[in-house]
Amino acid sequence: MLLTFIFKYSARNTLPDRLLGLHVRYRTRLVSPTGFRMLPHQHNGKKSKVLVFGAGNFGSCLADHLGDSLHDVYMWTRSEIVVKHFNQHHRNPEVLKDHAFSESITAVGPEFPTAEMVQAMDVLLFAIPTEGVRETLTALKPTLEGRKVPLLIFVNKGIETKTNSLTLEIIADTCGPDIAKLATFLSGPSFAKEIVKRQPTSVSVVSLSPEHAHQASEIFHQPWFRCYTGDDPIGVELAGALKNVYAIAAGMAAGLGFENNTRAMLITRGLAEMTRIGTAYGASPLTFLTLAGVGDLFLTCSSPTSRNFTVGYRLGQGEKLDHIIKTLGSVAEGVTTAKGLKAIVDELGVAAPIASGIYDVLYEGRDAQERAVELLSLPPFRELDLSVEGGKPAQRLLAKLGLA
Repeated sequence: MLLTFIFKYSARNTLPDRLLGLHVRYRTRLVSPTGFRMLPHQHNGKKSKVLVFGAGNFGSCLADHLGDSLHDVYMWTRSEIVVKHFNQHHRNPEVLKDHAFSESITAVGPEFPTAEMVQAMDVLLFAIPTEGVRETLTALKPTLEGRKVPLLIFVNKGIETKTNSLTLEIIADTCGPDIAKLATFLSGPSFAKEIVKRQPTSVSVVSLSPEHAHQASEIFHQPWFRCYTGDDPIGVELAGALKNVYAIAAGMAAGLGFENNTRAMLITRGLAEMTRIGTAYGASPLTFLTLAGVGDLFLTCSSPTSRNFTVGYRLGQGEKLDHIIKTLGSVAEGVTTAKGLKAIVDELGVAAPIASGIYDVLYEGRDAQERAVELLSLPPFRELDLSVEGGKPAQRLLAKLGLA
């Protein structure tokens, strides 16, 4: 009854403020594409200064979300054109072009943020491809030494190809174990184009430090952007990276002409394969049942607008990978992740026929249809087969952090 009563009031009515006991900010730029009347933005009274590294789809949409949540947001990009256009028009000329962004965002760059600017921030949010994280953190390290470290939040999904490292390990290598232990990771089913429309979305926010996971969730949480905390960043990172590879498989199946039964099969078997790999790596199998696991896998594998799904679909249609990458217009991290995943699977010695098949098509020049026939011709085997031993990669990483 209470919520129904609130929804009936217009966005200008102040009654929800008193009922919820929160500071709120009403949306003036945004029109819901549904008939659902959204609750206004809520604010816990603490205003943060946030520096977002990356002005791509996800970095831009999260900057917009945080700007509308009453935070002061700075968005760094290497593109001088984007900086000038964004600050003049509050629009990104490269992504989400039809969206008018929050006026609480200031674009900065192309020069790397100064030490003074970084030290003035409460939050550093990294929305750059995994392959660029090490370089960015190396440049940032001098500004983080001997001072109170801002809250570090990472939203990239992938495995570093040269080292097969997860982002948690990259942080430890570049900034030290103490900073890595406090880093937080946000992951889950969250398309940027729906976030800027304020479509209800939920994500996982995790850290080895429960306190920092809670802090990050408090900064992001809104009625339409719900956050759920956890303490398994290794599992969340693996899930976020691996699901992109299985999205390529789902797209490839669609490109070959297969329909819903096949997609359901690939999502379910992909989840089983992800969980098997993650458990052998040392992650909790329960993590793969979360928003960051099955939630993100389902979304990426079932949407034709997913970049990784698109790569797979075009491969299934017979296009060459080089041409697809040149014309895609954005990063599909599943392509690079497939290479790192192959090395991890080989080290762990676990069965991952779908991931291995995608690697063969991407990097061994195998024909998509022929490789699909081989997968479908495999003999039957046990449906659920989780490793009860292993976990050495996670043990090595935790030892590097002084936690094992």
